[in-house]
Amino acid sequence: MKADMLVSPAALAARLGEADTLVFDVRHDLADTKKGRIAYGAGHIPGAYFLHLDDDLSGPKTGTNGRHPLPDPHAFARRVAACGLAPGRRVVVYDDAWGMVASRLWWMLRWLGHEDVAILDGGYPAWCREGLPVDKAVPPPREGAFDPRPRLGALTDAHYVAAFRHSPTVRVIDARSPERYTGASETIDPVGGHIPGAVNRFWQENLDDEHRFKSPAELRAEYLALLGEANPALAVHSCGSGVTACHNLFAMELAGLGGSRLYAGSWSEWCADPARPVAKGNE
Repeated sequence: MKADMLVSPAALAARLGEADTLVFDVRHDLADTKKGRIAYGAGHIPGAYFLHLDDDLSGPKTGTNGRHPLPDPHAFARRVAACGLAPGRRVVVYDDAWGMVASRLWWMLRWLGHEDVAILDGGYPAWCREGLPVDKAVPPPREGAFDPRPRLGALTDAHYVAAFRHSPTVRVIDARSPERYTGASETIDPVGGHIPGAVNRFWQENLDDEHRFKSPAELRAEYLALLGEANPALAVHSCGSGVTACHNLFAMELAGLGGSRLYAGSWSEWCADPARPVAKGNE
C-alpha cells in the first residue's frame, strides 16, 4: 500500500499555496453534465483547477468505443500542463461523489507517467464539513510541462477481455451496482447484463459508513476473497464506461494489490457490438 495515495482535508489545507502542490476539482453528475462546472463556480478549494469528465477526461465517441473513451494522451497532457502539471509537483484530486470521478483522473495521470497523485479522502463534502476555506476565484493558467508516457500493461481492450474472461488466472471485476450488473435495472446503457465471466464488486463497497475509503487491510481481505485463485496483477476492471472501474482499481492499489488494469470501454463498448455475448443475473 502506498501511504500517500489518500490525503485528508486537514493535510491538504496545510499544503495549499505551496508551489509544488496542484489541486484538481472533477465534480460531475452523469445525469446533469453541467452541474459540476456550476458547483465549481459556486465554490471550490482555493487554487483548484476544474476538469470536466466529458470535455477533459474523455475523448470523442464513435458509437462503438463506449460513453467515456479515453482522450488523446497528448491533448490531455497539454490541458493539465496549462494548469501547472510538471514533474515533482504533488497532485491532489477531488469530487463530491466519494471518489467516483477523482479515481478516473488519478488513474489517467498515473497511466501517463505522473505518479505523485492522491485522492482527497471524503472529497469536497469532507472539506466543507471541516469548515475549511472555499473560494470562487478561477486560478490563472500556470506554467507546466507534461510529456505523456503511457504505461504498458495499465490498459486493456475488448479483444483481451473476450479472450481471457473465463481464464482461471484472470478475473474481470464489474464496478456497477448489482441491479445493473444482473440486468435487472439498466438505467444508462441500451442493453442490460454483464460480460460473461465477470464478477461484481460495486464500487461503493470500497467505502466505510462515512464515505471514506476502508482500511487497506479490510480492502485487501475483501478483494482477495473476490479474486479467489485469480492473480491480482491480472485483474481487469470494468464498469459502465471506464469511470467507476478506476475506483476499484484504486482500492486494490491501496490494498497493496497492484498491477491490475482498466478496460476503458467497459460495458458501454462491450454491449455496442451485438455479436458479443451477454450474461444476465448472477451467472
